[in-house]
Amino acid sequence: MAPSLSLFQKQFAPFLLAIYLFADASNALLWHTPTNPSIPGALLWGTGRITTTTTRITTSPIANFRIRPLAEQQAKNWGNLDPLSGFDGNDNGDDDASKVSSFASQPTRTTTTRTPSINFNSNSSSNNNNNKKKNLRQFTRYLEVECWKRAELRSLEPVLQAVANACKEINRIVQRAQTDDIYGAAAAAATAVVGQSQSQSQSQAQQTITNIQGEVQQKLDVLCNAYLLRAFCGSSRVISSVASEEEDEPRCCSNVMNDPAFASGEYIAVFDPLDGSQNIDASLPVGTIFGIYRPPPGTAMKDNDAAFLQSGNSLVAAGYCLYSATTVLVLTMGSGVDGFTLDPDTGKFLHTHPDIRIPLSGSLYSFNEANFRDFDEPIQRFLNSLKEKSRTKTTTTDEKQPPPQQSKKTIARYVGALVADTHNVLINGGIYGYPATFQNRNGKLRLLYESNPMAMIMEQAGGAGSTGFGRIMDVQPKNIHQRVPTFLGSLENVFELDQFCQYYSSQDESQQTLYE
Repeated sequence: MAPSLSLFQKQFAPFLLAIYLFADASNALLWHTPTNPSIPGALLWGTGRITTTTTRITTSPIANFRIRPLAEQQAKNWGNLDPLSGFDGNDNGDDDASKVSSFASQPTRTTTTRTPSINFNSNSSSNNNNNKKKNLRQFTRYLEVECWKRAELRSLEPVLQAVANACKEINRIVQRAQTDDIYGAAAAAATAVVGQSQSQSQSQAQQTITNIQGEVQQKLDVLCNAYLLRAFCGSSRVISSVASEEEDEPRCCSNVMNDPAFASGEYIAVFDPLDGSQNIDASLPVGTIFGIYRPPPGTAMKDNDAAFLQSGNSLVAAGYCLYSATTVLVLTMGSGVDGFTLDPDTGKFLHTHPDIRIPLSGSLYSFNEANFRDFDEPIQRFLNSLKEKSRTKTTTTDEKQPPPQQSKKTIARYVGALVADTHNVLINGGIYGYPATFQNRNGKLRLLYESNPMAMIMEQAGGAGSTGFGRIMDVQPKNIHQRVPTFLGSLENVFELDQFCQYYSSQDESQQTLYE
């Protein structure tokens, strides 16, 4: 005997049947298949391809509105876009345009997962290959291998790794300088004095900080200096003393770390924490320069100046980090030059520039020609000769004559930051110069913090570094903040400049090999 239906079931039976049929029709439309126990062709949005899945249905058709288990897992991997829109880009009679518009009208969902663009072509494998990253060695692995090859440098591995991490932090604060309000000059800390008025206290707090060269320190200079002090002194007990361009005197690492155990290292370090910091306000490239020396035998570590006053030939390692469109770390440990690019996705330096070699000569020159009238005669003649090389050597109107010969056109590039300009020359070839002027007879670049490390990198890459009268790395410093005229670049370009300096300079100037 069939069970009797209640009055409620009799009245609402047609309505329930309509819901069932509507759900069944909607399911077939969304999944492009009839409602049967096996539904293939589940479309996943945000993957750049159509993924075919097969899932067994064990519930009513209304339950099919949820994402299938396999599709749900893949959706988590590829993004949070709705796979139930039914858009497949195929000409199979369904109205894809209406589905796209309905999908676009849905509320936007925020996700941190990167989703490649949708590929409408049948060949999806080529699109996937374009999104793959290069298989590059990481900076950490590079250090392990190089320090294993040279046992005398194994103790520097944690130091160089800490410097790379400090460069990442500096890159981060440079990017955030505007939003975090760390632009501008650094103000001196105010000291409260009994009986001092509030206006006097505010005036004292607004006083800017200047370094020993009389340059106004920027807020970023102070922050970056603290990062590098901690990197060199706090990473291990290998570095005993450090000298910064931003500080008047060298500092013992035991003083930096407030621990006497850090005073017995076998190396000393020098650095310029933020070269070209004046470029920050205009969002131009800046950089960090560093060098590591082995102190002379028998040098008392308490006499820090004596340990640092040595030529660039004593450098064990040198490098710089460029903060620009990409963040590039360039390093030499005395056996070639290698470059590493910071991957913004993983936060790691990858070995993108193995064994960098500067061209033997180049057409690029990087001088601040606003000071052209203040340059010495040899430098003026050299720059004029570079410009003349771009002109046509011979001109003729005779059709029988061969076409006029034209030399390679010279290119002028000057950013105003040593790291940025030198890196451009290192990659493309040419010459960078900051010569002496009437106001600054020794130039403006510091020998220990800037010229020596950059000269070592250039020479290891097959280039040269010169003062105009000899190698930069042969100059014996007299004080830790000594400056020298600096010329860096391709071997032939630097040699040509030296010839101009020796030929057109007076006898007293040509014999000058030491700058005070």
